[in-house]
Amino acid sequence: MIENKSSQLISKIIIHIVLMIFAILCIIPIIAIISISLSNETDIALKGYSLIPRGLTTRAYSIIFKNPKQILNSYLVSITITAVGGALGLLVTSLIAYPLSRKDFIYKKKLTFYVFFTLLFNGGLVPWYIVITRYLHLQNTIWVLILPYIAIPWYILLLRTYFSKIPKSIIESAKIDGSSEFGTFFKIVLPLSKPALATIGLFIILHYWNDWWLSLLYIEKEKLIPLQYMLYRIMNNIQFLTTQMQTGAVTVKVGDLPNESARMAMCIIAAGPMLFLFPFFQKYFVKGLTVGAVKE
Repeated sequence: MIENKSSQLISKIIIHIVLMIFAILCIIPIIAIISISLSNETDIALKGYSLIPRGLTTRAYSIIFKNPKQILNSYLVSITITAVGGALGLLVTSLIAYPLSRKDFIYKKKLTFYVFFTLLFNGGLVPWYIVITRYLHLQNTIWVLILPYIAIPWYILLLRTYFSKIPKSIIESAKIDGSSEFGTFFKIVLPLSKPALATIGLFIILHYWNDWWLSLLYIEKEKLIPLQYMLYRIMNNIQFLTTQMQTGAVTVKVGDLPNESARMAMCIIAAGPMLFLFPFFQKYFVKGLTVGAVKE
């Protein structure tokens, strides 16, 4: 008995040590990014990266926030897109996934194949651009940054798999009690699917927050530029000046033009809100990681 307790204690200690090492390994890159963003560009070039800032400076952040009004406006645009797109995307995704999970839905196989087919083939960039600009007239509107990602096939198939694991007897009991299809969906199916909804919702939010491709294609108005595209433009400008400096076309000191430090500062600025958002999904995220792991 005593040997069993001691062996269990040793195994717990080993597990905790392994988890602590893993946690430290996950935290070290974040510390390194913060350190590099606060380091002098000359010190980075001469001495390399360090977990402690070398030549502590906020030069990279001052360049990025040189026009704070535009950055704050881009933040607001990204927050609006992420909030509206995340809510609508999760609603539309779940509304499509639920009937595809029902065995009594007569068009289940055809619609599932249609959703799956879009994972393999698409209409191409040129037809997509023509439809959005000439026929839907969404160019330079906030909706062009929301609607294209509102129903992503991969998330639909993942959520469908989770819905299919809900016992059919629960849905049949709701029907016997006089519940409508929408009533069953919103009052029974969705509450039972919180882990899956939280996981898919987080994926959708991250998709919207990190996207800069749509704004590159369709947005020309400065007031509609999201954060990721704004940071992308700033980084391109810095790289252009760095290239010109190397060719001798522009005379600038290395320390006056941050490159690596600005890149890391942009990572902090872009990832910061998501780091604060993740803990709210954490209690559902572990359960939701098994979404799609079991075959129907």
